[in-house]
Amino acid sequence: MAEKITVKGEKREVTGKNVNRRLRVEGRIPLIVYGGGVEPTSVSADLRELAAILRTTTGVNTVFSLDVAGATDDVIFQDRQIDAVTGRLVHADLRRFSKGEKIEMTVPIHLIGEPEALKEEGAVLSQAMREIKVLCEPANTPDSIDVDISSLTSEHSIHVSDLRVGEGIEIHDDPETVVASIVIVSEEVLEPQIEAGAEPEVTGEAPGSEEDGDGDDDKS
Repeated sequence: MAEKITVKGEKREVTGKNVNRRLRVEGRIPLIVYGGGVEPTSVSADLRELAAILRTTTGVNTVFSLDVAGATDDVIFQDRQIDAVTGRLVHADLRRFSKGEKIEMTVPIHLIGEPEALKEEGAVLSQAMREIKVLCEPANTPDSIDVDISSLTSEHSIHVSDLRVGEGIEIHDDPETVVASIVIVSEEVLEPQIEAGAEPEVTGEAPGSEEDGDGDDDKS
């Protein structure tokens, strides 16, 4: 797992639009921290630190530590407000976790290895699931679930039931759901066919274009 990120926060004793505006000028963002069995807390944190978290691969799903006056809590973005013009973060709500509390997180699935079966003619690797939801404590959230596909063949598929996760991590997806498989693609040569009822193409002059002798003759 990646090293836990810690953000320093400062408690806000005074709140309001004017105070929040001054914070943003100073490069800080007003936050409200909910959950954990305690009352919501108004704090502020450095914009650059919060923006860096949002730019990580896990983005808003990143669990990080918020340190306010030496008291540290594991938190995650619950809601955020982005300025429509500048695209900058201007406010965020964070969710605090109680000790032992499990949450649902989305984790990417990484396929590793090179199956021998891919050397077969027309063999293509198909990954039906690229991420999966797991239930676990924030501190135990894996960065990814790695699946070794070295022995994968076209006769067998990897299912959710084949995924291996650490202790205390639960997967609630259907065990029979296919994660990855090798399919054989064959190119079919289609012969041109005349549609039923279609007239064959005729080249030459159209019917009735030749003189048939029925025209007006000059009689004497």
